[in-house]
Amino acid sequence: MIEAAILIVFPFAMAFAAVSDLLSMTIQNRVSLILVGAFAVLAPLTGMAWDVYSLHFAAGLAILAVTFGLFAIRAMGGGDAKLMAATAVWFGWDIQLVAYLATASVLGGMLTLAILAYRRSPIAVVAGRFEFMRRLAQHDIGIPYGIALGAAGLLTFPQSAPGAWVLDRLSSI
Repeated sequence: MIEAAILIVFPFAMAFAAVSDLLSMTIQNRVSLILVGAFAVLAPLTGMAWDVYSLHFAAGLAILAVTFGLFAIRAMGGGDAKLMAATAVWFGWDIQLVAYLATASVLGGMLTLAILAYRRSPIAVVAGRFEFMRRLAQHDIGIPYGIALGAAGLLTFPQSAPGAWVLDRLSSI
């Protein structure tokens, strides 16, 4: 039961955030709240030690402090900042957090280059039929970085403490 909850909540939240950011340029607060709340409930049930548990929340707070600063200088959206912090709670203060951040950075850079190329292409002119494509073509609109954050979360989740715990439990069946 715990394994199923972990395998459903985190991946679904990451996928939902990515699609939501693509289609509406917003990541709803409830996505981040569900991620943090689910971790708070599920992690102790996996047998995670309390000191490790608290370090997971410390990682989330550290990432929130950094991303809040980036939001304050308009270098990052508020939904992206909250999603990154909530995701950091799942990865904890560990090398897996670095892997998540590095993957998100690489994917985010690739996403940014792709959208900038799209904005200069003739496709952007005729893509007005779909609202999200019209929005992506606008030069004054930011990049839906939640796509990169969601994809990075999905790619690196198996190495996170909860992801590794689930894989270990499932491999022993």
